[in-house]
Amino acid sequence: MSVLKTLKLTAAAPVASANDPLSRAREKLLCQLAEQRDMVNATLEGRLYDPPKVAALRKDASGQRVRVEVNRRVRKGWFQDQAGTVHFIMRVGGKPLELQPGKAAISIGSLDKLPATLDALITAVRAGELDPQIKEAAAARGLMMSERRKKAA
Repeated sequence: MSVLKTLKLTAAAPVASANDPLSRAREKLLCQLAEQRDMVNATLEGRLYDPPKVAALRKDASGQRVRVEVNRRVRKGWFQDQAGTVHFIMRVGGKPLELQPGKAAISIGSLDKLPATLDALITAVRAGELDPQIKEAAAARGLMMSERRKKAA
């Protein structure tokens, strides 16, 4: 008991993470944009982008389940049209995020301008400028998932 008397005890508890779909979607989008920035920087430097590895369970030769690290698949968010212009699409829940009705792609021009555009998008998401679009996409994702749960039950 003498050790406990030397410690400073409090009733503090960790803060629960927000269960708000908008804040979850916003955080995921920020992570995706940062990852896209890392990917485009690797492409511009001429090296292969190596995404962080994730743990997965696989069966080895003897049939035992073992934990291994595997590369995570990262979808490239930019593409070039026939004229060679680079465009970027943000995705929420795997679907393109419409910034204006019927417009989801951002025309960048050339690939070397994409990192600055991604930084601007990260700033806009943090400032809440895309909250209405993110909220709509997160709500649509929630409806789709609830319909899947109903079909499975």
